[in-house]
Amino acid sequence: MTAQLHQLTPQTRIGWIGTGVMGVSMCGHIMNKGYPCTIYTRTKSKAQSLIDQGAQFADSPKAVAEQSDIIFSIVGFPQDVEEVYLSEKGVLAGAKAGSIIVDMTTTAPSLAEKIDQAAAAKGIGAVDAPVSGGDVGARNAALSIMVGGSKEAVEAVMPLFEIMGKSIVHQGAAGAGQHAKMCNQITISGTMIGVCECLLYGHQAGLDLETMLKSISGGAAACWSLDNLAPRVLKRNFDPGFYVEHFIKDMSIALDEAKRMGIVLPGLALVHQLYLAVQAQGHGRKGTHALMLALEHISGLKQQS
Repeated sequence: MTAQLHQLTPQTRIGWIGTGVMGVSMCGHIMNKGYPCTIYTRTKSKAQSLIDQGAQFADSPKAVAEQSDIIFSIVGFPQDVEEVYLSEKGVLAGAKAGSIIVDMTTTAPSLAEKIDQAAAAKGIGAVDAPVSGGDVGARNAALSIMVGGSKEAVEAVMPLFEIMGKSIVHQGAAGAGQHAKMCNQITISGTMIGVCECLLYGHQAGLDLETMLKSISGGAAACWSLDNLAPRVLKRNFDPGFYVEHFIKDMSIALDEAKRMGIVLPGLALVHQLYLAVQAQGHGRKGTHALMLALEHISGLKQQS
């Protein structure tokens, strides 16, 4: 089934599903540009700031879709995405032909392809667009957005991506955005263990860690995690920009995809195991930099948080 996809206008009705640590800021940026928004999230209180700004609250993803031309989602796990889109009260049960759905959750590439196929059968455009940048990038509208989907659908929603992000790259067909996000997460996994181990080593060596970071952040070790997460570790602030449990989910997806492709990623497998230890110690809802807590535990150091 084919249909002319919705073309963005100032009157375009936006639907938004998921107003967590990142989603609330991302949707807020869209609303600040004047687009009318209908939202849904499982915990309504998390959407209160958007409701106060004028968003309409719906009682299901289906109800959001019925009142929207372009529907965004950013939720937790693949099973959440599947429920949001493919259940009886899901988006595809309420979306009309010509509308566009955009899932910004990090999920399995195969699921993005499945949703794309189900959407196409109803004349609906589908885009997978996972993001990187955490809570800071979401608040500052500086996210990196990795996009998969048809050229027509991606071009239609590109102006909205530009409201939320600084780096927006169309990677290819459905699922390609998710594959690119796996590459991002593989890189971050190795970076995070380096950042935390350097702080552990510097502490034991008696260095002033802030002074040490001034030196290494200006050289070849420079990276986003060093700039944004190392200072949080020093302050013992492990509040989430991105949850440990969600990072474990992402690494699991990447390892499953690697197995399917017949490649071995031993570095990723190691960091995945360390993060499972972080979760087992009760820190699954802390930020990814809480890896430091597991490393301190392994080294027998007293934890301050």
